[in-house]
Amino acid sequence: MGPGDAHFAVLPDCVDAIAAARSFLRPEARTLAHPSGRPWLVGRWSDQEIVTAHAGRAAIAVVGCCSVGPDELKGYAERLRDLTELDALARRLSGSFHLVAALDGRLRVQGTASGLRLVFHAIVDGVQVAATSAEVLAAATGAEPDEERLAVRLLWPAPYPLSETSLWRTVTAVPPEDAVVVAPDGRTARHSRWWAPPDPVRSLAESAPLVREALADAVDARTSAGGVVSCDLSGGLDSTSVCFLAARSPARVVASTWPGRDPADSDLYWAKKAARFLPDIEHVIWDADESPLVYDDLLAIDDLIDEPTIGVMDRSRVLHHLPGLGQRGSRVHLTGIGGDHVAWCSEAYYHRLVRTRPLIALRNLRGFRTLFHWPLGATARALADARPYGQWLAHSSRDLREATAPPVSGTLGWGTPPRLFDWITPEAARVAGQALRDAAASAVPLHPDRGMHTDLEQIRSCTRIVRQWDRMAARAGVPMASPFFDDRVIEACLAVNPIERVTPWAYKPLLTTAMRQIVPDVCLERANKAQASMDASNGLRERRGDLMKLWEDSHLAQLGLVDGRALMELARRPSTPGLGEGTLYSTIACEVWLRSLSRHRREVFRG
Repeated sequence: MGPGDAHFAVLPDCVDAIAAARSFLRPEARTLAHPSGRPWLVGRWSDQEIVTAHAGRAAIAVVGCCSVGPDELKGYAERLRDLTELDALARRLSGSFHLVAALDGRLRVQGTASGLRLVFHAIVDGVQVAATSAEVLAAATGAEPDEERLAVRLLWPAPYPLSETSLWRTVTAVPPEDAVVVAPDGRTARHSRWWAPPDPVRSLAESAPLVREALADAVDARTSAGGVVSCDLSGGLDSTSVCFLAARSPARVVASTWPGRDPADSDLYWAKKAARFLPDIEHVIWDADESPLVYDDLLAIDDLIDEPTIGVMDRSRVLHHLPGLGQRGSRVHLTGIGGDHVAWCSEAYYHRLVRTRPLIALRNLRGFRTLFHWPLGATARALADARPYGQWLAHSSRDLREATAPPVSGTLGWGTPPRLFDWITPEAARVAGQALRDAAASAVPLHPDRGMHTDLEQIRSCTRIVRQWDRMAARAGVPMASPFFDDRVIEACLAVNPIERVTPWAYKPLLTTAMRQIVPDVCLERANKAQASMDASNGLRERRGDLMKLWEDSHLAQLGLVDGRALMELARRPSTPGLGEGTLYSTIACEVWLRSLSRHRREVFRG
């Protein structure tokens, strides 16, 4: 086990926690102790990804990627008088990490606001135990996945807050903006808010230097130790920015370009243009025809993942080049993932802006209508729709079999309405619909502004995929990192006035402005990105045999959630109208997750 795969449980400092700790002790497990000698952290981590400090009644551990040193952390521990003081510390440090603290017997555990590092808790042997993985807690409590919650994950897409619920009723998910605080006796736990998004009021000119500094700090956190690091260099603005920042560090950089199979894909052209300005890097160009397709190796996936993720569709593609980069000495692989989510933003902000800044908002909306071919009537109706989030969610549950709503209503509203496909059984549809109605009764959006809500939901949806990829990559030998998803980078981007951040007249103006003088102007001129749709359609066709095997003994069908025969018939006819990219994703994600979970549970039983 190497860096990048830190997973652990956190136990309270009480007598009953000793019994609970036995559920997490494995031959390879490491343990950190409370001053009493009782176990505090139990799990897996490397020395490179943990910093700890003890001072009197306080102890702090930072696990993950963070530039804080032991002496600095000890200073924080010495000054700690109340766990709420950690709010400010968590909002100050760069990187991506879990923050754990103990003070006067109380525990506090939190992940990242991005959702890239999550926290869960459950009662194990009578005490509250927090952990970085829901599956670990479920195994410790002997819980089985909840079929009703699994039915909800068959929705495409599963909307907030249902998308963030644990798949086990005995395991509670901590929202990314919260920390969990456990009482000294270990019996009770509560959630405490530590993060909120900034007000989006800064001008682009004021924000660009702050975004540049935050992104540079995020890259430095991975590269300042030197050695060899690798970076995606797709030629897109996001990966190109990360690559140029990494090239300024003490590390030797290996740039990795994976051309698409589509002849219209211009990634290689832009990547070579960028590489010409980076003479000191090693530029590796992979053979497009040897790269895996979407849907590759679904039957072979044996990663321990704690929730269904559509990331399994691209698992082989994401991991394919990592062994080769490892052979070139790379100790960590940096990606540009997240740039689309923070350097750009949702057009849904215009639902508010058309009311608060009507002249410029209407001008930009005319540009969006031309750019995205929005019909005038549909645009007007979407802007006039003033339903609160709960009402929108309840309305979405009325007919989940309906075709997807026109894109403009989802883009300018609270999000894309969820749907269920024909192979979902009536009982599963009933359960999912009821779950939506139950959630709608008390649902509060992530932010009152539809744009900010959508930005946050999209960030958190993506990080839930990336966190699984990160664990898969660490297992493959080269951990991945996505600097755009560091909290400080997200905050710097979200603070920008959306009327300047998302505009029909420029592509990612925030990132292009922030990267001036770091990335050559000619590399910032790109105004599009590759879609890889050919890889998806080819994968659906060429991997139909694997898909048929997936449904022959479907776990979902055994649970009565899908019609296995209907899915087998679709696999035989991959060109069926309406069976496009993404249509099968949520169903495959749930099926692969059940299979992987079952495989690991059998291995534990045999052990």
